[in-house]
Amino acid sequence: MRYLSTAYVRDHRARVGHRRGSLVVKTPDGSQKIPLEAIDAVVLLGAAQVTSQALAACVRRGVRVTSLYLSGAVRFIVGPKTGGNVHLRSALCRAVMDADHALAISKAIVAAKIQSSRRVVARWSRDERDPSRRDDLTRRATQLGDRIPRVARADSPNLVRGIEGDAARIYFKAVGHALAETRLPFTGRSRRPPRDPVNAMLGFAYGLLVTECVGAIESVGLDYQMGIFHRPRSGRPSLALDLTEELRALTDRFVVSLVRRRQIKPDDFLSMPGGGVYLNDDGRTKLIRAWERHKETEIHHEVTGKKVGRWAIPSVQATLLARHLRGDLPAYAPFVLP
Repeated sequence: MRYLSTAYVRDHRARVGHRRGSLVVKTPDGSQKIPLEAIDAVVLLGAAQVTSQALAACVRRGVRVTSLYLSGAVRFIVGPKTGGNVHLRSALCRAVMDADHALAISKAIVAAKIQSSRRVVARWSRDERDPSRRDDLTRRATQLGDRIPRVARADSPNLVRGIEGDAARIYFKAVGHALAETRLPFTGRSRRPPRDPVNAMLGFAYGLLVTECVGAIESVGLDYQMGIFHRPRSGRPSLALDLTEELRALTDRFVVSLVRRRQIKPDDFLSMPGGGVYLNDDGRTKLIRAWERHKETEIHHEVTGKKVGRWAIPSVQATLLARHLRGDLPAYAPFVLP
């Protein structure tokens, strides 16, 4: 694999066209050329427009185009033709329809997510100076660890989802403690719309992560809408959301670090009349630049036994899932944060 850049079109007034192998991004402030050979994805933010010629050129070159709402939620995704072969996609469909197989993969994904969350909270507890918050973080890390064996014993998808929801409640209380001394406090998860700056950052970062997982899944020839833990639903990238679950704790740690280091500040957000809070133009620019640096970091991958670039982890996991569905691996091995 080769690390290629993602082009982010942040200006709402932008219009993306195509000319001689390059995307041409025009705004009231001027124009810029982006060679298609240097990128693997385009992310359009807000109301930025793209021509059919530009879309066709991106499809031919295998460049994925994603449009995101202000919150980071996916508006649409246009990608190249699905690779792989029909037998692999048929194997995915059989796994989705086989209750026992789907349950086994779902349990692996949720257990990995909770384990990664536990390790993040345990790290926060070691760094915490306030004794009462340190004790609470330690207790919550223990509680998360106690949920992992429950996942293994779960005998139904609803029970797995119940354990995952219970773990999320414990975990996000810990996020609040980790941000207690910052200028952007966090009291709980809120979506549609996000009600505070931290939720705005989490939602936006999750949206960026989902687009990566969509591309990784398509690259191995799987259908990103045929989810296993997230059941298939029209218009929802369910399998991409499955892979996203494994990287949520890592993404949360990224957001918490930005706030703690004051790389994102209160004036990087705007409040809407309906109560929603979103990153403004400057805030999105700061987060995207930090996100690209975050993608370049290396993380130990327990399955491969090697350090892997963060940008490559979705592709590694999609490949492991494809190998399991083909029968090359007896079980799916999810990503766990070291």
